[in-house]
Amino acid sequence: MKKVMLAAALMSAGVIAHAQSSVTLYGRIDAGLEYMSGIPNATGGGSSSRFRAESGDWGTSLWGMKGVEDIGGGNQVVFKLENGFNAMTGGLQSTLFNRWATVGLSNENYGTFTMGRMLYISNGVWDFDPFGQSSWSSASLVRGRNWPQSSNNVAYQSPKWNGFDFYGQYSLSNDTNWNGNNAAGQGREDGLQLTYTNTLFQVRGIYDEIRNPANGTLNGTDGAFSYSREYTAAANVFLGQFKLQGAYQAIRTSGAKGLGIGTPSSLDHEWGGVVWQATPALAAIGAVYHVNGNNGAGNATMYTIGGSYNLSKRTLLDIQIASVHNSKNANFSLEANGVSNPDNPLAGHSQSGVYAGIQHSF
Repeated sequence: MKKVMLAAALMSAGVIAHAQSSVTLYGRIDAGLEYMSGIPNATGGGSSSRFRAESGDWGTSLWGMKGVEDIGGGNQVVFKLENGFNAMTGGLQSTLFNRWATVGLSNENYGTFTMGRMLYISNGVWDFDPFGQSSWSSASLVRGRNWPQSSNNVAYQSPKWNGFDFYGQYSLSNDTNWNGNNAAGQGREDGLQLTYTNTLFQVRGIYDEIRNPANGTLNGTDGAFSYSREYTAAANVFLGQFKLQGAYQAIRTSGAKGLGIGTPSSLDHEWGGVVWQATPALAAIGAVYHVNGNNGAGNATMYTIGGSYNLSKRTLLDIQIASVHNSKNANFSLEANGVSNPDNPLAGHSQSGVYAGIQHSF
């Protein structure tokens, strides 16, 4: 009888332990067709256009795993592993878990502490961008400055206190110089984010910096686009079916010397737009993005409209039409391309495009 009772107790303990732990597999697949004009032709003397199948235009195709283990006293162990991939080729983006590879501790009253690789804190602008993680959005005119991942990171997310919450990241260079001295590695990166949310509006301030891994400075050969400080102020306003969204970003280098004409040491970037949730399934979006660079880098404005239609809770159809107009010396693309990317339009020329696709989340 005692053996039976012991076996029953062990089985019950196993059930309880299982109930206190969970692992979730999740992801999304984004695929579509894209047309883009204003791409320099082979001779470099004119422009051509391109029609292609594309993955990730409305949002990165990704898959991941996340888990929680309850260890008692209101404490949990948490982990997250996530990778981006190309749905058109099946290929992974760089390393296996290039977006998230974190483990940490969480408490409902004290917040969450994690360590590992994660999306950099500058990605916090997505919540205030009418087109979210679209390829043609707030990352385009700053050449991907808002999109990076960060390794060797420690991060803290506070709980909400009267509408406020705080998030911070600190990423070590892992080199003999604290700020970085290995061109093949990563410079020190850090940032702070403060958000206030209520039923009528949401505001967020972000400070972040990314240092040059070669020498630990806040500048590089492309000026402010890769290694710099970024100051962001952003807001959402909730008006029934409408959500108004906008932000301003000041991006600054420090001690930059010898930058050639057309390479900015300073950028001012702003955008505004509206999301109209016309029905529970249908959303229409419009936005304008603008950037201005010093040192002869010029300026550019991107105009875009689009929307989505939910076929179900997990599947949507999407479309976006956009055009970027460059000043005489600027060559900004619809994409978040580097300065010398061959898809960038010729200096002073415009670029336009349209894509339509489908996205499924699981």
